[in-house]
Amino acid sequence: MEIPDDIFTEPDPIDPDTLSNLGPLRHLAGIWEGTNGEDINPKADGPERRTFRERIELQPIDPQTNGPQLLYGLRYHTHINALDEENTFHDQIGYWLWEPTTGLIMQTLAIPRGQVALAVGHAVAEARRIVVEAARGSPAYGICSSGFLEEAFRTDSYRLEIEIHDYKTWSYTEDTTLMVRGRAEPFVHKDSNRLTKVGECNLNPWLRIVREKGAP
Repeated sequence: MEIPDDIFTEPDPIDPDTLSNLGPLRHLAGIWEGTNGEDINPKADGPERRTFRERIELQPIDPQTNGPQLLYGLRYHTHINALDEENTFHDQIGYWLWEPTTGLIMQTLAIPRGQVALAVGHAVAEARRIVVEAARGSPAYGICSSGFLEEAFRTDSYRLEIEIHDYKTWSYTEDTTLMVRGRAEPFVHKDSNRLTKVGECNLNPWLRIVREKGAP
């Protein structure tokens, strides 16, 4: 990434309409559900395969700046239950971010078991396929885990691929490479699902204020 000499001056003007500036991420905005998810995870006696139902809410946020860098994005929350259980199987929060001038896509993620990550990819605005990746030890787009996870279930890499099918559906496949303590070979933890839109998103806060004031 080329960094300009002036790292302080912010873009001006900035369009407050996030949904109009999300590039390929615009397809993800909204509320989604899927009931045919599949998870393959490591257990003491071998891989376990689980099916799950999932709900993801992705809401637009106001434009964000890092000096001259301008980002548009979505805040998301993912909640998953195994089909045979009532308690939460997986919970995840974070942001999807898009830089229109470069095609940069970033996904931040955090899970309540002591792990965060920042994954990166690139795509054109019209793309219907999105791929982001993160690697343990990377100083820019990496994975940070708790002491227990680092020792017992070390995450070495993360890859998420999304396919946009139409206005109402998209699917993903996720591969997380783990080194499980006591085992010589890495384990690829796999998740996949197909999601259908069940609700529209809100306007981002700045745009809502602008429209309430009647500005053009």
